[in-house]
Amino acid sequence: MSLSHGKKVLAIPGPTTVPDEVLQAMHRPAVDIYQGELVAVTEQILADLGAVFRTQSAQPFIYIANGHGAWEAALSNTLSRGDKVLVLESGRFAIGWGETASELGCVVEILPAGAHGAVDPQAVAARLAADKAHAIKAVLVVQIDTATSVWNDIAAIGAAIAQTGHPALYMVDGIASIGCVPFEMEAWGVDLALTGSQKGLMTPPGLSYVLAGPRAVEAHGRADLKTRYWDWGFRQGPLHYHKYCGTPPVQMLFAAQRALHLLLREEGLEAAWARHAALAQATRAAVQHWAGAAEAPPISFAIPDAAHRADTVTTLRVEAPQNAEALRAFCAQTCGVTLGVGLGDARGNSFRIAHMGHINAHGLLGILGSVELGMRYLGWACPSGGVEAAIGALAQILDGPQMTPSAHKG
Repeated sequence: MSLSHGKKVLAIPGPTTVPDEVLQAMHRPAVDIYQGELVAVTEQILADLGAVFRTQSAQPFIYIANGHGAWEAALSNTLSRGDKVLVLESGRFAIGWGETASELGCVVEILPAGAHGAVDPQAVAARLAADKAHAIKAVLVVQIDTATSVWNDIAAIGAAIAQTGHPALYMVDGIASIGCVPFEMEAWGVDLALTGSQKGLMTPPGLSYVLAGPRAVEAHGRADLKTRYWDWGFRQGPLHYHKYCGTPPVQMLFAAQRALHLLLREEGLEAAWARHAALAQATRAAVQHWAGAAEAPPISFAIPDAAHRADTVTTLRVEAPQNAEALRAFCAQTCGVTLGVGLGDARGNSFRIAHMGHINAHGLLGILGSVELGMRYLGWACPSGGVEAAIGALAQILDGPQMTPSAHKG
């Protein structure tokens, strides 16, 4: 039998659930794209992006593109053919960004961290210190990798880069982190940061944002990879349509404006960070119970180091003979809950639980309950009580001292 009839739950790490208010904001006629209301909407979004990224000096740009487009925009506006970039490996997506750089004509060097490891800030410092000729022009890193669910300490990496005095641009992909976990662009010395609309910013896929700090803007003047669509220079032209290199995505802009209002003014950015931290702790408590109470646990965390597990997504490895796809199929068909597929080398033996964006306690507990029901139905040797462990974690958080941003991963 199926228990899935009702509102379906999307528990994949992007696109995430879009709030009804955001969907409703899109449901309106097109407006004049040259003057009036839409110009004010664009100005509000650009100002709000500075608040979300915690910067007053960076210039924000809006692209009709997904995160891969933001990667290309970041690289083409700051680098030239033959420039060397240092990619800080951690999971899959930093490597993907490096592949984009290579296709554009850059020379890519990968600083390895292992398939399931986080970036070591001191290894970054050592590599940059050895680059006496300053051949490396940019350092690329992802704050949270959605494939492995590893979290990288952007503040510590930035401090390590600063201690070397190396002039390379520090570029950060915040696609799976912005709006969900602490990010301090100016305080951490980030020269360029980017994200997409479809994860923590609670908007349908199709928009991406690049924020360029002063050093990135300076590099733009000498970059030779620029093309009309991505070029920051063209997008700073005097007319409103210049900001989009053509027709603006009108309804998507109404959605983005409403979503940013929900995040910054109705909930508050730091409250959103606290919510994500709490729900992540609850998820980890459930998984720890399932994995820790069994003699031969059928599941385990993809990230062994608890300090580097992300607050937006949890990737779980499935040990043979269990079948990750069988669990995903059960949750979707019987419970109406769609879990994330495994990516990369772990595609067949892992699944992902997203806890990012427009999600609350009852939504998460329902997801975890569906996972536990699926494991029991499929005969996995996971003990019952994972949901209770998650509830206990949330109760402890609620009963404890008020969480502050300094208590979160930074």
